[in-house]
Amino acid sequence: MKTVTKENKITKKELSEMSAKTFGELVKAVVDVEKGVMVVDAELHADEEKTLIEIGSKQENLWGINLYPDDEDDFIEFDSMINLRPSWGNSSRGVDDKDVKESIINIVEQLVIK
Repeated sequence: MKTVTKENKITKKELSEMSAKTFGELVKAVVDVEKGVMVVDAELHADEEKTLIEIGSKQENLWGINLYPDDEDDFIEFDSMINLRPSWGNSSRGVDDKDVKESIINIVEQLVIK
């Protein structure tokens, strides 16, 4: 796993290399929308979520995504079991709140070097 911050960004090439070693075309990631950081490259979103919680993130700020480094049009996929939070108003594996979704997109764009 790798923690990605504004000081420690990641390239699409690195993501592509990670995907080749695991799922073939995607890299799982969890984004902290409050801190503007993410963890990438684990088998499960839950493992990345745990890592962020251990370094001080709050679970309600964490959202699971998949990154497709070789797909320009559909680079970010909003699909993770950790997103399923009906008691918090998110009733799908996606991200139902448009503002949260936009925040995730902005954070990923800041952290991934194309």
